[in-house]
Amino acid sequence: MAQYGFIRTKNEIKFLILYIAERLLEPVPIDVMQNLTLSCDGAIEFFDFSECLGYLVQTEHLTLSDDGLYGITEKGLFNGRATMTEIPCSVRLRADDLVAKQNQKIKRKRQVQVTTHGQSNGNTVVTLRFNDDYGLTLWRMDVAVPDEKHVKKLRKRFEQDAEKIYSEVISILFREEKTDEDNENK
Repeated sequence: MAQYGFIRTKNEIKFLILYIAERLLEPVPIDVMQNLTLSCDGAIEFFDFSECLGYLVQTEHLTLSDDGLYGITEKGLFNGRATMTEIPCSVRLRADDLVAKQNQKIKRKRQVQVTTHGQSNGNTVVTLRFNDDYGLTLWRMDVAVPDEKHVKKLRKRFEQDAEKIYSEVISILFREEKTDEDNENK
């Protein structure tokens, strides 16, 4: 059952998809594009969205990479900017809010990275990397763990608490050590 909304035509759905794609920091998979688009207006149907997304790829307004990521092209940027005023202001504001939240997730993924590779002794080396907003590595640590259970635990903890871990390590490294003289003055 269709809900009430401001987006009524397939052209308006296409304009909205272009509007969203232009504002994303990087190409995204279909489920992210779908969620962003359908969440902007309650009247957009899944099948209409799918048809419009396919059309935008076919007409080269969007690209679809081999790994299933949708990104905007120069043609899409040009036409999206020309048609953005056709999208109701309330829908654009909702899209901006949703895209901002998605971009935060993208930034976080760029900052906090965990990779693994096996060693000949059977251990797995987990590389924990914390980057700044420009992609420069602030901190990197390689940890050898014995099994997949520990890999998962380490990955989860670092992805949740990377800033706190980084802050604590830096704090420990730069902490002033008490000398024997400091201890005698107590």
